[in-house]
Amino acid sequence: MLVTAMEYQPLLHKRSESRIPTKKLFLAVCAVGIGGAFQYGYNLSIINAPTTHVHKFINDTWYSRYHSQLDADLLTLIWSVIASVFTVGGLLGTFIGGHAAAKIGRKQALLLNNVLAILAALLMGMAQPAGLFELLIVGRFLIGINAGIGMCVQPLYLGEIAPKKIRGLTSVGINIFLTVGILIGQIIGLREVLGGENSWSLLLSSCAIPALIQLLTLPYFPESPRYLLIEKKDEYKCQKALRLFYGSYHYQMEMDDIRKESNALNGEKQKKILELFFLQSVKWQLITVIVANMGQQLCGINAIYFYAQYVFTKSGIPTENIPYVTVGTGVCECITAMTCGLLIDRAGRRILIIGGYSLMALFCVILTLTLTFQDSYPWVPYFSMAAILTFILSFGLGPGGVTNTLTAELFTQSERTGAFMIGGSVNWISFFAIGMVFPFIVNGLNQYCFLFFFVICIIIAGFIYIIVPETKNKSFLNIKEDFQKLNYGHSYISSQQMEDNITQDEAM
Repeated sequence: MLVTAMEYQPLLHKRSESRIPTKKLFLAVCAVGIGGAFQYGYNLSIINAPTTHVHKFINDTWYSRYHSQLDADLLTLIWSVIASVFTVGGLLGTFIGGHAAAKIGRKQALLLNNVLAILAALLMGMAQPAGLFELLIVGRFLIGINAGIGMCVQPLYLGEIAPKKIRGLTSVGINIFLTVGILIGQIIGLREVLGGENSWSLLLSSCAIPALIQLLTLPYFPESPRYLLIEKKDEYKCQKALRLFYGSYHYQMEMDDIRKESNALNGEKQKKILELFFLQSVKWQLITVIVANMGQQLCGINAIYFYAQYVFTKSGIPTENIPYVTVGTGVCECITAMTCGLLIDRAGRRILIIGGYSLMALFCVILTLTLTFQDSYPWVPYFSMAAILTFILSFGLGPGGVTNTLTAELFTQSERTGAFMIGGSVNWISFFAIGMVFPFIVNGLNQYCFLFFFVICIIIAGFIYIIVPETKNKSFLNIKEDFQKLNYGHSYISSQQMEDNITQDEAM
């Protein structure tokens, strides 16, 4: 049967829409992820393995300098600084990353960020031979800045290169790389690999490897097409980048979408952080990002890892084997992150994040009960183990995977960088705060601390259910329009209503 030219256009449009993007897009996601979320997850994980060996190193260094034993409280303080200065660096890195992404572009910001990782690796690697534990503090601070920049700029880049059909999957790539980074860090940190007394400095300095991989691979991929057209006004480079990502016959739809956004913004400059707080048109988007990022840290996932070792011990697992069981939890996280990636563009964002928080709330109640009766029956610890694993699975399937996707989707180009800086800052501050306050919560409430996290999970699930619309398969402009009724109330007139009013006026 013959098809006319007029009939062929929609067929081609439909075929382009359903076509899976090129292998180049997948490779770009990998090149960005290895130096971003992977680096963050890896450095979160590897610091746990050498705790005992670093304590001994600090004690020995102190004795060789002052010929006296180090006070136990001061040792705890020094170790706490080494571990927690990472979050301080991460907070600073968020602001640096946002400004760098706007000034020099997403790709250049990511490439330059690797210099910090390599410098941090050198300092941490030199600490033991030089007998200077202070180098560990400086190194952890620098790798924290690196992680902050990566976690701010990577989702910006991925959110802007992905077509709306698989934007969720591409953005969830952040969580996949993060969980893989945690898992690889757990494996490399085993005593048989680099977690031993003579190799822990190599473990901490191994963060240079992901940085070198990104330096070798990322230059082969272009800058974000949205950044090139909307902010740099370079249509030629934008088209060239889109052709590389989607192929010569399938880039036009995304090009049209970027042009629409560029025309709607009409040369609008990047919004600064303070401007966003006073901008009525993004009020509820900003509240959503703040609530979602706070929820990631305050939902109880840190408490789960704290109690995991206690529960595993009670279940009869020998202490020396617990690191291997912990690797199992890392595998669970990876599986759920990948599952979230497969589901997010089919099921949608709302059902995953609401379902994730709801399941976590349920398992908070179950954990409270099982931990209360932990010693009553021999089978109770196994229920606690199951509850811990399912809580981790629920987190990875919902909040862990969807939060960054929401931040990427709720804002247009001129607002997105500032939004990621705000979201990242809230995440790092919440991370630091829960690290400081959590020991007191546990000491005061013991296993009943999970009832506090139960309330948090229910509140956030309810907030998302009431406030946040579904965003899958929608352009950034469509998503923004969905929020305007909330931002402006009944006084807001949508673009469709304006067109209908104009049509009615012309008819009269």
